[in-house]
Amino acid sequence: MTSAVTTDTSARPGYGQLLRTPGAIGFVLPGFAARLPFGMLTISILLLVQHTTGSYGSAGIVAAVTGVSMALSAPVMGKLTDRRGQSAVLVPVVLMHSAAVSTLVVLALLGAPVWALALAAVPAGASVPQVGPMVRARWAARLEGSPLLPTAAAFESVTDEFTFVVGPVLATALCTGVHPAAGLITEAALTLAGGLVFAAQRATQPKLHTVAAGGEKHASALSFPGLRVLIVAFLGIGAVFGGMQVSLAAFSNEIGNPGANGLLYGVFAAGNMTAGIACGAIAWKIGPRRRLLLGYAGLTVAASVLWTAHSMILLGALGLVVGLCIAPALITGYTMIESLIPANARTEAFTWLTGAVAFGQATAVTVAGRLTDAHGSSYGFLVPMAGTVLALATLLALRSSLAPKAPSRIISSSAGTPAAGAPEVPAARVNERGVGHRVPVTVD
Repeated sequence: MTSAVTTDTSARPGYGQLLRTPGAIGFVLPGFAARLPFGMLTISILLLVQHTTGSYGSAGIVAAVTGVSMALSAPVMGKLTDRRGQSAVLVPVVLMHSAAVSTLVVLALLGAPVWALALAAVPAGASVPQVGPMVRARWAARLEGSPLLPTAAAFESVTDEFTFVVGPVLATALCTGVHPAAGLITEAALTLAGGLVFAAQRATQPKLHTVAAGGEKHASALSFPGLRVLIVAFLGIGAVFGGMQVSLAAFSNEIGNPGANGLLYGVFAAGNMTAGIACGAIAWKIGPRRRLLLGYAGLTVAASVLWTAHSMILLGALGLVVGLCIAPALITGYTMIESLIPANARTEAFTWLTGAVAFGQATAVTVAGRLTDAHGSSYGFLVPMAGTVLALATLLALRSSLAPKAPSRIISSSAGTPAAGAPEVPAARVNERGVGHRVPVTVD
């Protein structure tokens, strides 16, 4: 028995094996450079507009418009990408985004009114390139039927979390130490350079999906109830990100140390990334639906006590715990897309989740900005609590929608039963040639 366990553990796919996938490095590195600005955009807008207007409420409005615009455009961008290809969509988008952000910077520095800044924020948000979903779609295409898929999902979530470690800290350092506009200028430059290099990696692009397998036009990803439930869950996660950004910035100003904002948010995001790395190294024994519910319950409890912190040390500790709880929910949600959504709509599905985070973040930034202006940072921390409570209640009520429908499509094969402890893979999968894969099924 001991020998069998040792063999299974050593055979478990890891990050090193994942990155040795042919062509992986070619899209992973520029993909990271192009998505890093996503972690910089909201906080850079928040700090620049607050500097020019003196109001967190006004800054929150502009940042919220950016987030809502991105949330609305992301699924459209994902659907176009599934049909026309990543490069065809990405190149014009990154050019548009750089121009839109530059316009927003100029208007802010000229002292334009809030309505003008909000108007300029619409194209800035709508043109945010959906590089993260594009990278996930490339992994899904390269690893069809492979036990490395859960590892890839964990790796991508770790990469996302790393952008939320480096992005806000870098943006805060640039805005407070160099110039209030330096964060947005850097964000636009990184988006342009990274996006163009990523778009040039055409060999690893997923094939176009203009029709479904039976020759009929495939349904929108939003037509699958499991995705709609995950969207609600990711709205709550976005509420944590947005509420933390505003409230930590306000708290740092209240204690007379604005630079502490980057440190506190970095601790929060570092916990997020650390948990993500750990999740990718674990061979889970429980199903993804139960993991999502347990992870979200922990996140809700942790977010519900943030408002009680009145010292930098205590707030840092609580922020670390909140960060540790976010990664399992994010990783599990993205992994579940593999079993809930067909391949010809996955990029769209990933963009719905990314858009949900952005929309939740935008709403939280607006509400938390108003609350902190009127009552202080403690009230701003109530926003993550409210967002996670509502999302958890929805998950519990509609958890049956998260059960994968794939088992009815299993095609038997002569492959042997997988070893116990192997990483879980979606319960059923049919590759592009119509060949069925027998894969492990984890009981939820």
